[in-house]
Amino acid sequence: MKKFTKRIENFTCEHCGHQVSGNGYTNHCPNCLWSKHVDNNPGDRQSNCGGLMEPISATPTKDGFIIVHKCLVCGKTIKQHSSENDDIDTIIKISSNPDFIFGK
Repeated sequence: MKKFTKRIENFTCEHCGHQVSGNGYTNHCPNCLWSKHVDNNPGDRQSNCGGLMEPISATPTKDGFIIVHKCLVCGKTIKQHSSENDDIDTIIKISSNPDFIFGK
């Protein structure tokens, strides 16, 4: 079972330069949706990879979207929930990715 560690951290997105105010659950940039591979388990900051994680697909759910990120360094893919302040145009763009199948 994965453990979650809540961390309130502000950061500058390494992909687009957007200043992000964290709320303890923030795991990606709301502007471009990119993330960074820093955790083994959510919030633990134990990953040695540190690669940027590209948002490659988004699937609608009853309360938002599930965004899939793929690490550009190690190739790991992870699913993350969207946030209320995420850029909807970017979510729509990645949700139309017909070539992605999670786990492929």
